[in-house]
Amino acid sequence: MFYGSSAWFLLLLLLVPLIAWRLLGSKRKSALPFSSTHWMAGLAPSWKQRLQWAPAALRLGAIALLIVCLARPQEGRKQTVVDSEGIAIEMVVDRSGSMQAMDFDVDGQPVDRLTAVKDVAGKFIAGDDQLAGRTTDLVGLVTFARNADGISPPTLDHPYMIKQLDQTKIAMERSEDGTAIGDALGLAVEKLSALSEGDQQKLKSKVVILLTDGENNAGELDPIVAAELAASMDVKVYTIGVGTKGQAPVPVIDPFTGRTSFQMAQVNIDEATLKSIADATGGQYFRATDTASLEKIYDEIDQLEKSHVEAKHFVDFRELAIEPIHLGMWALPPLALLAFWLIAAEVLLSNTVYRKITE
Repeated sequence: MFYGSSAWFLLLLLLVPLIAWRLLGSKRKSALPFSSTHWMAGLAPSWKQRLQWAPAALRLGAIALLIVCLARPQEGRKQTVVDSEGIAIEMVVDRSGSMQAMDFDVDGQPVDRLTAVKDVAGKFIAGDDQLAGRTTDLVGLVTFARNADGISPPTLDHPYMIKQLDQTKIAMERSEDGTAIGDALGLAVEKLSALSEGDQQKLKSKVVILLTDGENNAGELDPIVAAELAASMDVKVYTIGVGTKGQAPVPVIDPFTGRTSFQMAQVNIDEATLKSIADATGGQYFRATDTASLEKIYDEIDQLEKSHVEAKHFVDFRELAIEPIHLGMWALPPLALLAFWLIAAEVLLSNTVYRKITE
């Protein structure tokens, strides 16, 4: 490429053919007269005669290169520096027995609450037609029933995180069933606080998205105390109460026939506690009564918690007229130096091998 208005100098190249015609096309008379040159007709031309055009060609090449140098040819190398401030997100998902209530749907088919959460949360992380995904964000997973389990630390390996989420099962055994909201929130805050100093410096914020369909009835840590701990660690908590209001159909297996039937069960969500957790940490509380509202909630959180990504583009220009030209492994001299070499060669030949004898 050429620099701005200097590129107009390239129009001077139109004069090169005219100069070539003047140097190579004109015929000069012999300086020494002979009575007859008939006897010389059979002689083969020497190499000097064959290359008598060389000085003129060297001069033309030098003129063309100098014109190109006036136009300031440049080589630009574009560099992009991405300055990003991501968000560390801990997904805290309830897997207690009540999550098997069949009051949600995916692709028009009725599913339990946990299946719907897996589907919507997976789209929130990976992205889909509506959501861009959390590409630059660290995302981790904590699940809980009677006990809280740290399944995946905050990571950029989102396919692994989604796989771990997909493998989460509802707690069907009475010994593991329960809802330890406080323990789960405390564990999520601990995971976010344990990030390396380097990761901490790159973070715009730390967020917990806590989803449950019940009330705290297990664990050692009180949810409000866990919320105060989160606030002290600058962790914002978004809480989601999931499930229809009133009653929801729950599958029940007949111990004698093995058949599954559905019974209506009362939905008990401690919305007051979930609101208090969100308020204490600067987050928000949401209520999802079906798949559509759950998708809307994750979309709203996605809009509230945006990563900062700024790409700065730099172009490093090299002046080819005065700087070496790199072609793969080879480095050629600057164009201006090549032009002076051609001029020097033309002057040398014109004053030695092709020196002219004046009349």
